[in-house]
Amino acid sequence: MTPTLTFLCISTYFKGNDFLKALKDAGNRVFLITAKKLENKPWVREAVDEFFYVEEGEDGAYNMNEIITGLAYVMRTRPIDRVVALDDFDVEKAAHIREYFRIPGMGQTTGRYFRDKLAMRTKALESGILVPGFSALFNDDQVNRFIEKYPGPWMIKPRSEASALGIQKLSTAEELWNTIHELGDKRHAYLVEQYKPGDVYHVDSISYNGIVIFSWNSKYLAPPFDVAHGGGIFRSVTVPLDSSEEHALQTLAVDLLKAFGLKHSASHTEVIRCHDDGKYYFLETSSRVGGAHLSEMVDAASGINLWKEWARMETAEAKGENYKLPPVRKEYSGIIISLARQEWPDLSVFNDPEIVWRMNEPHHVGLVVRSKSRDKVLELMDKYAAIVQKKYHASAPAPKKPAH
Repeated sequence: MTPTLTFLCISTYFKGNDFLKALKDAGNRVFLITAKKLENKPWVREAVDEFFYVEEGEDGAYNMNEIITGLAYVMRTRPIDRVVALDDFDVEKAAHIREYFRIPGMGQTTGRYFRDKLAMRTKALESGILVPGFSALFNDDQVNRFIEKYPGPWMIKPRSEASALGIQKLSTAEELWNTIHELGDKRHAYLVEQYKPGDVYHVDSISYNGIVIFSWNSKYLAPPFDVAHGGGIFRSVTVPLDSSEEHALQTLAVDLLKAFGLKHSASHTEVIRCHDDGKYYFLETSSRVGGAHLSEMVDAASGINLWKEWARMETAEAKGENYKLPPVRKEYSGIIISLARQEWPDLSVFNDPEIVWRMNEPHHVGLVVRSKSRDKVLELMDKYAAIVQKKYHASAPAPKKPAH
């Protein structure tokens, strides 16, 4: 009989309940490290054997020395077999723990490709994958050469924030240099990138034994940066199945994850198709399930719950057993999410039979629809966007730091 395995999960955010539940259902012991302030969130407590709460520092950081000391005490009596990061902000913590305790899985070098935007762009470029022009901000002459080579506008991006946080768009060299000077001693933690107008896509996938065994391709109807900074409405929809679009996205994601050395994980990769030349450029990737409830959208169209299958695959890999993906459905889905003026908006106005998921969070309105017809999904997305804009929509300035 296979001994019970212990999985240590880390999440800076309240997320991953499906993952925790699937780990428990597979017969594992489940530990969770999370922030003390998330203690009262509705975690699936029946699926977690032990919680470890961490007091965050002023900047939201965890004291890794304290975590290592605490885990060393735990491991005297309860060995840990695998460590899983459920959010972008936890990838480095998980890699640090694995390397310190020599637990199998992604180490810090590979982990950087999934957290550090400079490392991921450099590696993609080395691997022959198209990326928009970019430069580190270490050296003034290097930045000036970049400005000469790539005309503005440009984006300044933090190297290790998630989503569209901390990104600024600048049009002139003067604006760019002013922003760099404002960053002061923190400029090394940022990069500058050529702004390429285009359509932004996301590829949500699962890798097993270094091979992408599932990927699902979707297109944002408004780029995440525009939503975060322009107070827009977040929408995404499945790309046409078996299209040149789908094949191009699939090829880029497979080549990228192979080059980055991803062995066993879910991942979320963003790609832009440039309006000027029609080519697909890599933007960024991560070794986790996509945020903003994209997993619900992928599940609706494909029948694959990314959180659940990631947990099942991790369990099989840790036990040395074979993992098999369930059959994949081939339909279309779309998601729409917006901040709402009302604390608990009444969603009864949305009553189409295509609706398969409704968001249940204060001051938000969100829906996922499914259909065999992509045109139907797009029609509903447009219809709902007009209703949301008129009846519910509220916008807030993009946060400087992530909110939990």
